[in-house]
Amino acid sequence: MDKDTALIIIDIQVGMIDADSAHHTEALNNMQTLLNRARAAAIPVIYVQHDGPEGHGLEVGSARWHIHPAIAPLPGEVIINKRASDSFYDTNLQQTLKDYSARRLVVAGGQTQYCVDTTVRRATTFGYNVTLVSDAHVTFDTELLNEAQIVAFYNHTLDGFASDDAEIIVRPTSTVLN
Repeated sequence: MDKDTALIIIDIQVGMIDADSAHHTEALNNMQTLLNRARAAAIPVIYVQHDGPEGHGLEVGSARWHIHPAIAPLPGEVIINKRASDSFYDTNLQQTLKDYSARRLVVAGGQTQYCVDTTVRRATTFGYNVTLVSDAHVTFDTELLNEAQIVAFYNHTLDGFASDDAEIIVRPTSTVLN
């Protein structure tokens, strides 16, 4: 990866991680690996944190709202607060990326079918090439599909998704930020 790259971790807050889920544990470990690689290479790390309203599972200030301690930000790392699935909507994410001269994004986080999907697709419309880390995003089972099916579906669907100027590729942690 070039120096025009930024690592974005979306919504990995205490309330988004199921400690009993093997996939969540693996994804957290993979995010730690990505963080270590990015920091060692002086690649900017940007956290996105969902600000839920009162009574929401990620209510601002609640214990579940805080970024998960396994991937805690270091001093100076940026935290972007958002209120919608789109990490660009009504936030300073795009300006932050411009400030870092980022053109390539490595993305991990949660929730796969909401905030991750919306953000990576939207990033391509702004001209950012995106690497979605296939084994570093999480969600929860639904009535229709289990988490593994959802993650597999989005890994397949998003790999090669493109706008006129940018593309999403999906790659495992072992091949990213090396």
